[in-house]
Amino acid sequence: MIEEFRVLGVASDLVASLSERGIHTPFPIQALAIPDALAGRDVCGKAKTGSGKTLAFGLPMVENISRSDSHWARGLILVPTRELAVQVAKELRPLARCRNLDLAPVYGGVPMDEQINKIKSGLDIIVATPGRLIDLIDRQAVSVAKLEVVVLDEADRMADMGFLPQVEWILRHAESRHQTLLFSATLDGAVDTLVRRYQNNPVRHEVQSQQVTVDEMQHRFVAVHEMDKAKVAAAIIRASNRTLVFSATRHGCDRLSSKLKAASVLAESIHGDLRQKARERSLAQFASGEIQALVATDVAARGLHIDDVDVVIHYDPPPDHKTYLHRSGRTARAGETGMAVTLSLWNEELEVKRLQRRLSLDVPIVEMFSNDERLEALHHWDPVAQPV
Repeated sequence: MIEEFRVLGVASDLVASLSERGIHTPFPIQALAIPDALAGRDVCGKAKTGSGKTLAFGLPMVENISRSDSHWARGLILVPTRELAVQVAKELRPLARCRNLDLAPVYGGVPMDEQINKIKSGLDIIVATPGRLIDLIDRQAVSVAKLEVVVLDEADRMADMGFLPQVEWILRHAESRHQTLLFSATLDGAVDTLVRRYQNNPVRHEVQSQQVTVDEMQHRFVAVHEMDKAKVAAAIIRASNRTLVFSATRHGCDRLSSKLKAASVLAESIHGDLRQKARERSLAQFASGEIQALVATDVAARGLHIDDVDVVIHYDPPPDHKTYLHRSGRTARAGETGMAVTLSLWNEELEVKRLQRRLSLDVPIVEMFSNDERLEALHHWDPVAQPV
């Protein structure tokens, strides 16, 4: 049995705060990383999204940092996306309050003046996306010169999104001696460079996260016609509880969202061109069940924690098998079996078949129109036994 938080060295007031939220037992990455982080050591943790790493770095940070003065922040958490910044801040804010620490997220897509005013009022911990933080540093609205703890969260995703030059620029300006905690799903390539350059003899901890496999979900491949494609997606969504739809482009997200609404489906899009408040509103509506479908780009969906998704629709076929698994894995969580539906136009069939071979999936691509009754019960229809 995993030790409780108190045994790991977490202070009583923080344990009480966790208990109030129903958090009593640490996840594996927390049990491994917290004692070393509390001791002030640099920690390099290999763990995927949803493994509990936010508390693995958040608890030691809140415990170890001192109060800031003016715009000299003491704690910095760098994250790849706006949504993750909001989620991390929300999870750690109750712990920060226990120690009278002020914590807030800063990210692009919202007015900078509002964030500058927050910083001037005194922020002890900043949860930031790299680009917005550099803008604030350039304006001399914030300084990273007196940081005591720096966290790099989802370092692999920051690398994938091209943020590492910005991350390194920030780390080079963190002049004071500080503790660095890095968490990533992978620790090779560019992430390993970060570890070697910016961590001091780090303790390495790895949690073997269960990989999403093709066996954990149902797979349907549907051949569609261009003029009927959105209506097919609408039929699948209407027969489902909560559907996440992936489009290849931002413009495609908006166009599909409009088509779904025209087909009497409650849907919203989420992508990088939207204002942050619009993104947050769409996420909240999807999480609460106010809308039936969320149409997203791959980048916008990174770092999102969305529960109870029973169907993922690949409206545009994924570029590779890894993306297919990453997208589809949104519907195979917490032991639940979901369904992934790939829509294929006539000129995409070879690409889809190539994808199937990489996934070792022997599932026929079956032509369907939007009035096909099988779309109302794809869970119960067996494409292998009844392909037509």
